[in-house]
Amino acid sequence: MGSVALLQSLRESILGHAGVKTVYGEPITAQGKTVIPVAKIVYGFGAGAGTGGVGNSSATGEGGGGGAGVRTIPVGVIEISDQPTRFIPITSRKKLAAAVVGGILFGLLFARRKRR
Repeated sequence: MGSVALLQSLRESILGHAGVKTVYGEPITAQGKTVIPVAKIVYGFGAGAGTGGVGNSSATGEGGGGGAGVRTIPVGVIEISDQPTRFIPITSRKKLAAAVVGGILFGLLFARRKRR
């Protein structure tokens, strides 16, 4: 299989799994509300191939390789009810950053008190 064919095969395989149903999950209905999970899909792929021997030797050479990766990151939900439809993010980056900084400061303070 040539390098172009290998790349096309990897691409088709990844895109076959990273579709709309992966980004927007199955709707869940309860208590008069429908919730649709939303995710961000990140994917990448690469491949390589080679032929021919090394230098002037009469050895025949071949080679090939490929790899791919997919990452799904939950980002929030869409809530549908008798109220206006809204998107609810799972986390706020500012709140998450504040929580991390607060946790580090708390840890440093706790470690300092324990030494005394």
